[in-house]
Order: sequence, then C-alpha cells, then structure tokens
Amino acid sequence: MAVIDADTHVDECEDTWTYMDESEAKHRPVTVVPTEAMAPGTTAPGYDRYWLIDGQLKLRRVRNDKRTGTTVETRELHDVGARLRHMDELKIDVQVMYPTLFISHVSSNPDIELALCKSYNRWLADKSAEANGRLRWVAMPPLLNIDKACEELRWAEEHGACGFYEKATEYGMRVTDPYFYPLWEEAADLGLPLCIHIGSGTPAPINLTAGDGISTNVMEAFYSIVSSGVPDKFPKLRFGFIEAGASWIPYILDRLTARKERMAWAYQMDFKEDLFRSGRLFVTCQTVEDLPYLLKFGTEDNLLIGTDYSHADASAEIRSLEIIREWADEGRISKVAARKILEDNPAAFYGI
Repeated sequence: MAVIDADTHVDECEDTWTYMDESEAKHRPVTVVPTEAMAPGTTAPGYDRYWLIDGQLKLRRVRNDKRTGTTVETRELHDVGARLRHMDELKIDVQVMYPTLFISHVSSNPDIELALCKSYNRWLADKSAEANGRLRWVAMPPLLNIDKACEELRWAEEHGACGFYEKATEYGMRVTDPYFYPLWEEAADLGLPLCIHIGSGTPAPINLTAGDGISTNVMEAFYSIVSSGVPDKFPKLRFGFIEAGASWIPYILDRLTARKERMAWAYQMDFKEDLFRSGRLFVTCQTVEDLPYLLKFGTEDNLLIGTDYSHADASAEIRSLEIIREWADEGRISKVAARKILEDNPAAFYGI
C-alpha cells in the first residue's frame, strides 16, 4: 500500500484567489506588508505580512525554508513537481493537504466565505490534478450556507477531494450542532470523512504580534461526538481529529467512562469497548508522544501521522513518518502497527 502523510498544508498565495468569477472579484484577498516607516519591533519574525479580507487583517506567514524544511515553491504549489520530488526524498507516496488561512476565522459574510472557499477548492483541484493522485486535499465547505456547502462538497468529491474540513467550533457552534447535519449526510453519501483540524472558527480580535488566536479544542469535539451518539446517527461517516496529538485519548476515555457509569441517571450514553473501530474515529499522533502506551487503548487501527508539511509549530516534524519506521526497526512498536499508522489507517480514513 501507499505511505500516506495524513496532515500536510499549503500556504495560500495570490494564485489561490484567481478562480473567483467577475462577480466575486471584489472579495479577493489583498496582501498587506508593513512599510519601513512603521515602528520597528511591532511584529515577531515571520508575522509581518497579512491578507486583507472583509476589512480585517488575517495573518499571512512568511516562512523560513530551513526551519520548515520546505520552499515557497512547494508550500504554495508553484512547482508541483518539486513537491513530489521532495515527497520522494521523504519516502512518502501521498500527501493529504489542509489549508493555512482557514485554520482561523476568515469572515462572517456568507458571500465572502463562499467566494473564498470556492476559489480555494478549485485552486487545489487544479494543482493536485498535476500530481497523478499523489496530492490529495481536504475541501473547505462554506459553512454559513449549508445548501451551498453541500453543493460545494459534491463538486469537490468529483475533483479529487478526500475529506472536508471543519473546526471544533464554527461561528459559535460546536461541531456537533445539528445545523451541520445536512452537510454530514451529504458527506456520508459521498464517502468523504469529516476532518476536525485544530483551529477556531469563532471571530476574535486580531493580535498583530502573534497572529490570529487559535484554540485547540479538538479533544472537546471528540468527547462531544462520542457522548452525543453522533457515530450511530451517521453510521457511514468517518471522523478524524487532526493535529492535536493523541496524548489526550486516555483522559477523554476516562471522562467518558465516568460519565457513563456515574451519571446514567441524567444521561443516556452508550459506546462499545472497541470505540475507535466501531465509531470510525481516527486520530493523528505525533513522535513526541508515548506511542507504545497510546496503542494500548485500542487505537492500532485508528492512528494516523502527518508531517504538518510547510508549518513550523509544535505539531511539525518533517521526518515524522521516517521516525515511525525507525521505531519499528528498533522494536519500540511492532512493524504491523507502524504499517497501519503509515499506510492502512490513513487509506481507510481518507478512502485512498
């Protein structure tokens, strides 16, 4: 099977927004860079470039090639061939790409959100078409209009998307809000998994020093999905919890068990011992975690791993897949577990 990098990114660029039609062009993001006349020291390195969207500044990072292990040509997909060659060097067959801009709230205007999502999806569809199946992508649905979101999801599936992206909170709503159910029904019929990536879809004041505030509440989303019985309501839908690590799994399982056993008088909740398999719940792990310990919680068929390609935060490790191979060779984890994390599990989750 193919070795799959389950969590990589693209950095949006001017090309990303060229897919807007004439009526949408007024919503096209504009790059803003502080001038030399502005006071020095007001921004941290790499945090001195922005997208102007809907009258608000949204961070557009300036990346360090050495720190990320990538180049602007591979991050922004100016040279798809270069990205594929880099994947060959990393011994990776397929990368699944997530956005950068959309990790935080972009706009509360439905027309602007729709224009941005459509252009982004078409840009990635075009770029990934050059990669002969080696670059797959997660679609951005315009969540402020569920009918349009379903329509966009159908288009994306026809053009190579292997999932759709939601944050744990969107516009003040939890991911389990019934508002999203029509989209989930559409995704289940299309075979596309729900990819809950770290981030916040709730508007917040911008911090020009550190960039937009991003809350990591993926574990709360996992708890909510399980405790509300969502996997049983959508028996064909797969659920992914991306870039929040996996060390929270024992804690959340403990809390779920406590609620089930001690609060049956107030809540009706049931989940099977093989929770991850039966609930189709997949989680990305990281190489800083105690993976042998996490594998004891029934996760062998449901753990994935990604490099966080192009980013350089706490989740980024360009060699993460190679490290998993090394751990298998050293006997820290079994070769079967390593194969599942690198190949079988991401293939099952993304339908690749």
